[in-house]
Amino acid sequence: MKLLVYLGQRLMTMIPTLVGLVILTFFLARVVPADPVALIAGEGATREQLEALRQRYGFDQPLYVQLGVYLRQLAVGDLGMSIYTGRPVLDDILERFPATIELTLVSIGAATLLGIPLGVLAALRRNSWLDHFLRTFTTAGLAITGFWLGIMLQLLFCMDLDLLPLGGRIGVPEPDHLTGLFILDSILTLNGTALLSSLAHIALPALTLVYPAFATITRFTRSGVLDVMQREFILYERAMGLPRLLILFKYLLRNAVTSTVAQIGLLFGSLLAGAVVIERVYDWPGLGLYAVESIINFDYQATLGITLWAGIAFSLANLLVDIVQAVIDPRVVK
Repeated sequence: MKLLVYLGQRLMTMIPTLVGLVILTFFLARVVPADPVALIAGEGATREQLEALRQRYGFDQPLYVQLGVYLRQLAVGDLGMSIYTGRPVLDDILERFPATIELTLVSIGAATLLGIPLGVLAALRRNSWLDHFLRTFTTAGLAITGFWLGIMLQLLFCMDLDLLPLGGRIGVPEPDHLTGLFILDSILTLNGTALLSSLAHIALPALTLVYPAFATITRFTRSGVLDVMQREFILYERAMGLPRLLILFKYLLRNAVTSTVAQIGLLFGSLLAGAVVIERVYDWPGLGLYAVESIINFDYQATLGITLWAGIAFSLANLLVDIVQAVIDPRVVK
């Protein structure tokens, strides 16, 4: 019951946050010194044509009227029409969402599977050669910029070694769309050719995202384990002569990974909202690439839709973190 009340409280805090995000983004998008109507109409458009387009898209109305219209549209799930693509923004987002979620799941899954065990190992072997190596390696992962790493990986694995494709999501006919996730769909339909092509295309974008995420998870796990190892209850369990593995998995890890779980949630939300630079570098047809195209073309409706979606992604990621932390440590809901 306490957990449900706690989750209800967390859900209630999401609503004003998202409303504030929508309003702030709406006004920021309108102060950009560019006229989207002029971009749509082209250089040869007459004054009458420009005015007609402004009336069509509602740009002739005061800002508060435009905001009211936009909020009413949001209330019924309408994100408006994209000026650039000419399609509903919601359709564009739903079409590109599977590419982003697939890249996110692969990246965060690999980073977690590598980061937590190595972080624990580094803490257990503090000041060993492995600990020093991981600290150096993870520091580099946090310092290196994503676009530079992506370009370097392309030059090495695509241009020099010719082992992996330069960009895109798949190089063969797409598998039957069951979930929209090419790797999963290829497995479910037993399409080996599509599976290999999907894995080859996702390898470099995922690796570029995995490195900084792995560095963060490893460092937080190491720090958490070192902190818990000094707690009195761990020293007591050791003095009682309990097996080391039992202490590690039952008492130490459960208390040590709380901060790590929070970081994983933040990383997941960040990647899910769209790894803009990485998707641009690898021409990955996800929401990040869509966001870049929308901003470049001053597509207000698409920019607002992407921003709202990013806010929802972060909020849901934080909510998921709260749930996991409450399960790991029931004291959170007290």
